[in-house]
Amino acid sequence: MEQYFSATQKMEQEVMFPSLLRGVFPQQEGAAPATGGRADLYERYQLLKAIKPVVEKGLASVTDQSPTSADADADASSDDNDTVDAQLEERLSHHLAGLQQVLTHLTRDTNALTRRYSQILEQISPSEGQPSW
Repeated sequence: MEQYFSATQKMEQEVMFPSLLRGVFPQQEGAAPATGGRADLYERYQLLKAIKPVVEKGLASVTDQSPTSADADADASSDDNDTVDAQLEERLSHHLAGLQQVLTHLTRDTNALTRRYSQILEQISPSEGQPSW
């Protein structure tokens, strides 16, 4: 999760002119294929920026929640509780694995976008060591 937040923060700091990403398509090496057609890097940038607050809000809502309905389970037998606990643990593990996979893809896409943006800037700005005359 930290890698994802670090990658998005770096992207937000480095991409000063997102319009430079219009019409530029992701390179195959680091970016996942676009779903529903080919999206340029500007569209991906907008998507990645829109996803970040959703992830942050979701993370905050998970940490803010407190256990509820503990009294309702008090009458259930301990065998039923063990079965329910095992099922919940399995479901949680499944969802966390899925979340980790999604965050890994988002991180990879964010890093690829930032890297490509840096390449674009290098192409349009003259080298510091050469005279500009």
